[in-house]
Amino acid sequence: MRIDRFDHLVLTVADLDRTVDFYTRVLGMRAETFGEGRRALVFGRQKVNLHLAGHEFEPKAAAAAPGTADFCLVTETPLAQVQQELAEHDVPLEVGPVPKEGALGRMRSVYVRDPDGNLVEIAVY
Repeated sequence: MRIDRFDHLVLTVADLDRTVDFYTRVLGMRAETFGEGRRALVFGRQKVNLHLAGHEFEPKAAAAAPGTADFCLVTETPLAQVQQELAEHDVPLEVGPVPKEGALGRMRSVYVRDPDGNLVEIAVY
């Protein structure tokens, strides 16, 4: 077996509307409703499915809870512009910019928190 890429990941969230607002308004993702009213965030060829805490879809993570994720998003937008846009949305930087080692080599990253406290790394190669 050879794994090629991620298709989607799942975030367990405390407030679906607040999460969708953050990821669409601040990070430019597209909101999608699928299946029987399920919510997701789409960008590139990936998506983030959303589970409302206490109302998760099966199967789910063994310890699904808001604020337990830590993931990296790659952008082609210059990091200075990313920082400016985050500031315009009153989203404080947690860390950065800092040099990091990603799946494809060296990158520079900034870190922010989403409404549930998940750590979101935004990186530029």
